Amino acid sequence: MVPVGIQWQTGIVIEIVAAGEKLQEIVLETADGDRCRAYHDLTAFAPLRPGDEVLANTTAVALGLGTGGAHFVLAPLAQVHSGGGPLPPGHIMKLRYTALQRAVLAVEEADSGMQEKLAGRSTLERMPVLIGELHSMLPAAVAWLRCRNDGKQPVRIAYIMTDGAALPIALSRHVDRLNALGWLAGTITYGHAYGGDLEAVNKYTALLAAKHVLEADIAIVTMGPGIVGTGTPYGYTGIETGELVNAVSALGGIPVFMPRVSFGDARERHRGLSHHSITALKTAALASAAVPLPLLSSPEQADILRDQAASSRIADKHRIVWREAPSPDRMEAALCAYGAAITSMGRGWRDDPPFFAAVCTAADEALAGLAATRPAHGAEG
Repeated sequence: MVPVGIQWQTGIVIEIVAAGEKLQEIVLETADGDRCRAYHDLTAFAPLRPGDEVLANTTAVALGLGTGGAHFVLAPLAQVHSGGGPLPPGHIMKLRYTALQRAVLAVEEADSGMQEKLAGRSTLERMPVLIGELHSMLPAAVAWLRCRNDGKQPVRIAYIMTDGAALPIALSRHVDRLNALGWLAGTITYGHAYGGDLEAVNKYTALLAAKHVLEADIAIVTMGPGIVGTGTPYGYTGIETGELVNAVSALGGIPVFMPRVSFGDARERHRGLSHHSITALKTAALASAAVPLPLLSSPEQADILRDQAASSRIADKHRIVWREAPSPDRMEAALCAYGAAITSMGRGWRDDPPFFAAVCTAADEALAGLAATRPAHGAEG
């Protein structure tokens, strides 16, 4: 018998927990009597109501996964179509050659109206691009950029979501929050990720669209929620950060790597500078990037980080920038302005300050790169 990689169950919608423009979060009672959080994609079917019967993918819960540990509704059993709405004008398919393939209007297509803005554009014109492996780096970086830039010339920030983790951007509460705050110039999803303000075929056109369509001053690129890791040197989706360094460099941008630093993670491979960051920088990144590292207040932690930076020899290829770590008060003020919890692997900034300090120092480096490439505020011409 061929192994089946998907577990299906029917269930009844018990409660609508939250509803956005593109996603419903519900409580679903499956046929075996268990109740669990589930998500329903509103870009595929009409909204659900309590009492509706659905077919759901229950694989992640059966496997006891973390971020992805919820059910996902495939289809309401009482709805035979998606509502009869017209298909979008685009002809690019995402989730290709699956039952869930969907048409999107990609920024590269003529019907998008964006081709003129991208015509002949092959460079990022020295735009700083913050590259991170964890989705939680996004809100921390944006909050710190706004805090540090308060009262200065406005900075337009674009977010690019890769397809290394969750594919629908609607699953990100952080993106919802940042959009509600008006802190993003726009979002772009590329590859098989979908649901951004702009859709792109690949990382190169996504980066160019951030610069020339969204007119971003700084772009931030991370995957969505739910990084994949196996505990092996190369078996993790975060290795894409090295490939992103190459893409940004090839397009004439400034790649600024947000290192994954932690002293709250019990796993030795993630203590200090994570092996994920080291491997991506040493192996996958062929071009050079700025790698900011925080000067930590704890002598023991500072020594460990310095030893790792030296022993890994990442400085043979990349520019290590040691920056003063933000004070706890300043970091708290920046993150509190966001107005919602930001956690990484379940830990907030008080639980693991070095993680957030590393993100903040990288954001400072991006601001420094921006200041070096744009006219001073108020300058003529």
